[in-house]
Amino acid sequence: MEEPNRFATINEEERDTESNYSQHQPLLKRNRTLSSTPIAIVGAKVSHIESLDYEVNENDIFKHDWRRRSRAQALQYVFFKWTLAFLVGLLTGGVATLIGLSTENIAGYKLRAVVNYIDEKRYLMGFAYFAGANFLLTLVAAFLTVYFAPTAAGPGVPEIKAYLNGVDTPNMFGATTLFVKIIGSIGAVSAGLDLGKEGPLIHIGTCIASLLGQGGSDNFRLSWHWLRYFNNDRDKRDLITYGSSSGVCAAFRAPIGGVLFALEEVATWWRSALLWRTFFSTAVVVVVLRAFMEYCKSGSCGLFGRGGLIMFDVSGVIVRYHGVDIIPVVIIGVIGGLLGSLYNHVLHKVLRLYNLINEKGKLHKLFLALSVSLFTSICMYGLPFLAKCKPCDSSLSVSCPATGGTGNFKQFNCPNGYYNDLATLLLTTNEDAVRNIFSLNTATEFQVMSLLIFFVLYCILGVVTFGIAVPSGLFLPIILMGSGYGRLLGIAMRPYTKIDQGLYAVLGAASLMAGSMRMTVSVCVIFLELTNNLLLLPITMLVLLIAKSVGDCFNPSIYEIILELKGLPFLEAHPEPWMRNITVGELADVKPPVVTLQGIEKVRRIVEVLKNTTHNGFPVVGGEIPELHGLVLRTHLLLVLKKKWFLNERRRTEDWEVEEKFTWIDLAERWGKIEDFTVTKDEMEMYVDLHPLINTTPHTVAESMSVAKVLVAFRQVGLRHMIIVPKYQAAGVFPVVGILTRQDLRACNILSVFPHLAKSKSSKKGH
Repeated sequence: MEEPNRFATINEEERDTESNYSQHQPLLKRNRTLSSTPIAIVGAKVSHIESLDYEVNENDIFKHDWRRRSRAQALQYVFFKWTLAFLVGLLTGGVATLIGLSTENIAGYKLRAVVNYIDEKRYLMGFAYFAGANFLLTLVAAFLTVYFAPTAAGPGVPEIKAYLNGVDTPNMFGATTLFVKIIGSIGAVSAGLDLGKEGPLIHIGTCIASLLGQGGSDNFRLSWHWLRYFNNDRDKRDLITYGSSSGVCAAFRAPIGGVLFALEEVATWWRSALLWRTFFSTAVVVVVLRAFMEYCKSGSCGLFGRGGLIMFDVSGVIVRYHGVDIIPVVIIGVIGGLLGSLYNHVLHKVLRLYNLINEKGKLHKLFLALSVSLFTSICMYGLPFLAKCKPCDSSLSVSCPATGGTGNFKQFNCPNGYYNDLATLLLTTNEDAVRNIFSLNTATEFQVMSLLIFFVLYCILGVVTFGIAVPSGLFLPIILMGSGYGRLLGIAMRPYTKIDQGLYAVLGAASLMAGSMRMTVSVCVIFLELTNNLLLLPITMLVLLIAKSVGDCFNPSIYEIILELKGLPFLEAHPEPWMRNITVGELADVKPPVVTLQGIEKVRRIVEVLKNTTHNGFPVVGGEIPELHGLVLRTHLLLVLKKKWFLNERRRTEDWEVEEKFTWIDLAERWGKIEDFTVTKDEMEMYVDLHPLINTTPHTVAESMSVAKVLVAFRQVGLRHMIIVPKYQAAGVFPVVGILTRQDLRACNILSVFPHLAKSKSSKKGH
């Protein structure tokens, strides 16, 4: 009895966007097919997503152009790459300065006005001004984000990770997104929300890099010929990497930390040339920032330059370690790992709730952001009234209580000669709050109850603020939470250790970042560059390693959780152990049939294939004994239709005919949809020679290879398609078994078809 055809009940909607599969394979009895939905949340917007073409498409047109390139052209290409790296650093540094200048002045003068009302005992008026200003600033940021650029919401780091992993994220790096990200970051940070500008600056850097690479926005592009060299996915990947590292550098003034952040956290593919140019970009950022900081020290920039960008200098302390100091350091690391994983878990639940609210419409998004702003203002202004006033120490070299909007000793509601330590931490900008809690030689400045309120409040705000429709970053909220419990532990260990409490706050912040984000090397270097104290290196490394190890026992990093929530098909570096137990041939058996083309194909056939499928790559097979010629991309077939490169007879074209119609730059463009082109009835009967457009060296894999091995190769090379070929070539054996895309290699998709493999799902990932 013959086996039933397993493809008889396949729903067309279940077909994978990127791939197509073999109808020539022996049919196995299956009741499910390997399928996926190419929809994900990019920013705060649901979008149709595709993969990127990072592979070099070695067709005849590319080869001819490559052979004709002179040494001068090659040097010109390298020179322009360095020029773009310089411009990315220059513009990112300039924008970071603009954001820092704006937020420092808006927030600073707002707080000075509030302090004046408090000094006059007009507390209600002070609250009305404080909450009203924050409400309006949040309204501006949220309104622009919700109605003009939903992709500007959040930090943008998960989408950047996905892009560098090979996932196209629509509208993520456009001019509108850049503008809204800048204005929205200024509004949200100035409004006193529990968020930072670090994540947005990373996104801003990548937007600048992307726009430079393509010569401007989609509607207003420069037509300089040399810019077209970079209008391809492969070069854009390098530019986006420059931008991400420049953004981190601009946020923390940490050039080495910026490079390591790109290497450790966002980049999937790396090489030495990319390292050099990334480092060059961050060096330019530092020069720009320091130049503006020096200029603004004279007071020409208002309040900017007095506090400046985030820089917490603790270089004045000499750190000495004793055996007993290992105990609190280990405790900080363990607590950081536990709290970091707990924070990730709770934030995951809150983000799922926010998604339900955001689905109800734009007004609900706006209302949620404004509600969080009002709640934050109430807490920041009201909680300092719960703290007891502390008398000023007459031996202090600084003024107490402090005058103006900054300082460690804010008087708030206290009588002369006293200060309110909780107001010092809350009624200030987030950057100044970190400076205050990191401050050295302040063992008795903060009360335990005030630090406890500070820690609990920022834990709550850190959960409820992230996810609203404004540009936001995770770095600063995590630093604030971590520094709170670090300082508390420092007070508890005061009788047993000589390490300064400010350094405990630094270690607490580092541990929570490692416990939540699971970064170690880049965080370590960033904190060393922030604190300017190499003596902290040994204990910082120990804290980070412990915190990451503890956090890994419970859940993934916060960015991995966000990637999963958004539905972005990110390929992890290490395959699951059970992927060794399944071959790619078995995956091909549970996939819909492959759609292949011939080397010389009828126009009618090409139009039918493009209309009836959403695949982006088609194996080309031909010859009396069928053999694989290569792979042709959907966008190249659309280019053929656009240029109407048709033949009246079935024949191979000459080189001069191809060069007359196509350039390698044309092949790098994307040519819309099949619905955008019209083909007449007579043209339908004509022919197309696909040989000049075929990638003759596509990556192939034998059907007997394990999924684990294929996943590693697919990710490291940055592929979009991988063709499965038979293990043995013989007469009568079709040369294509199937074709793989990233969706086929995702663990969740495989387990939906092979649920028995889930038995080993809980085990650790393989290396």
